[in-house]
Amino acid sequence: MKGNFSEIIKSTKNKMLNYASNLNFEKAQDLKEKIEILQNYQSKSTIVSPKIKNLDVFSILSDDDYAYINYFNINNGSIIQSYNLEVKKKLQENDQEILIIGIIEIRLKFNSKNDEIITNIEVSYPSKENLKIYVPKIGEKKDLINLSHRNAKYMRIERINKSIQTDKNKKFERVLEKLKKDLNLDKTPLHIECFDNSNLQGSNPTSSCVVFKNGKPSKKDYRHYKINTVVGIDDFASMKEVVNRRYKYLIKEKLDLPQLVVIDGGKGQLNAAFEALINLEIQDKISIISIAKRLEEIFTIDNSYPINIDKRSESLKLIQSLRNEAHRFCLRLHRNLRNKNLKKSEFDNIKGIGDKTREKLLKKYKSIKRIKKLDFIELEQLIGRVKALIVFKFFK
Repeated sequence: MKGNFSEIIKSTKNKMLNYASNLNFEKAQDLKEKIEILQNYQSKSTIVSPKIKNLDVFSILSDDDYAYINYFNINNGSIIQSYNLEVKKKLQENDQEILIIGIIEIRLKFNSKNDEIITNIEVSYPSKENLKIYVPKIGEKKDLINLSHRNAKYMRIERINKSIQTDKNKKFERVLEKLKKDLNLDKTPLHIECFDNSNLQGSNPTSSCVVFKNGKPSKKDYRHYKINTVVGIDDFASMKEVVNRRYKYLIKEKLDLPQLVVIDGGKGQLNAAFEALINLEIQDKISIISIAKRLEEIFTIDNSYPINIDKRSESLKLIQSLRNEAHRFCLRLHRNLRNKNLKKSEFDNIKGIGDKTREKLLKKYKSIKRIKKLDFIELEQLIGRVKALIVFKFFK
């Protein structure tokens, strides 16, 4: 596995021929298959010409804070070892100084005995007999340096991406700690849920629950609700129903409860939601607030007046993001239900006209508005005299 294929293949071939000459063809075939596997592996792992025997490849890339060193150990044209080293700059070291330290450390780590080293920059390596170190300008060795340098670039890009992600995570941690302080919570709200109701003149009442975990949307946990027990427009009763259904389910399934619940609305909606928590006996396990749209005021259960949060604060922006996401998600279901009902409501009132006839008419004329304008002859040609008479009379 160190890449010394030639000697292994040679000795295995000799054994194979020996078995064959002694008519032991099964063992000879077994060795032949092993040779083919070795040759296939060697051909796939050959990056440059097999003429290149044993050498070490080093390249370095750096920015203001870090240096990135890539290393290849080449044996018979194959890369048998690859290693990346990230070096944090402490003083005003230049690339040459960092690379020398990296070469010494990496060669010691992998116990490299290669007496040839190629690099992407000129370095003065500590004197050693029979050790050749240089920068190739052309040919296959130059290609190896280019490949190594690309690996160093990828290492730098990965570090930058990780740094960006770390910064984002730190930002969310900071915002959640700020939210905990602003709302005077006992626990950091790593799991927050927000509820919103939507209806149009009392029709198609719906509600939504969106979930944020670690300050970010967890869309797989979003839920839509159709209001079942409320007649007409009663936002308070609707909020109580949906909060009760949500946490009754979580308790039954033994799922984690949120640290914070946000209600889209004022003090009335907040009190209704809190009643649902009391009914489930979890009012001491969950903190609950509401955000009123008009002045973006934050209400809590214990205070009749809104609490004061800086309008520019990150914690308020997080609450607004939750509210806006819940509103968007709720409206999506509400619009779908409303459009569905509007599309079929008039046809549902025509006795004697079934689904197939409705589909045939809508497929040809696209809308009820166009169907209303049809004369009797056109209707008769499409759906027959009896059904045409029913539709014509209903609309005319």
